[in-house]
Amino acid sequence: MQRFTVSLDDDLAELFDQFLHRFSYNNRSEAIRDLIRKKLETDELEHSLDGHSVGTITYVYSHKERELATRLARIQHQHHDVLVSTLQVHLDHDHCLETLVARGPTKELRAFSENLIAKPGIRHGQIYLLPVVYEVASHSHNGLSTSHEPHQHVHTHPAT
Repeated sequence: MQRFTVSLDDDLAELFDQFLHRFSYNNRSEAIRDLIRKKLETDELEHSLDGHSVGTITYVYSHKERELATRLARIQHQHHDVLVSTLQVHLDHDHCLETLVARGPTKELRAFSENLIAKPGIRHGQIYLLPVVYEVASHSHNGLSTSHEPHQHVHTHPAT
């Protein structure tokens, strides 16, 4: 770990301290690390569609809108290769909030997400993608009681 000093004018330092308090940071260092990570992730996603990401696509829709729930299910099945999980929350008698968890090539996830939330009847669509390092690994689970031989699968971990 490296140490460095940051100089802030008094007004900015006061705003930063308020930020620390509002988000319950225990110290300035952790807050600065989080802010740097967030900026690096945003920059990576804005400037490079190469690579892989994990993330969520969240939106609200009316299940009473003609055929919309069926169309959404069909779209999700067409993208089963990148969708990991779906959470649906019934907000009231007419509206559902749906969150899709996805992972895969950033370019594909962004195109899928933007296309989905642009559909008629979808409201409040939000995309959150986190760049990850994508590795194909082959290993056994040393000492764990698993019933399978060494195998190969994908590991992803945050890029920052």
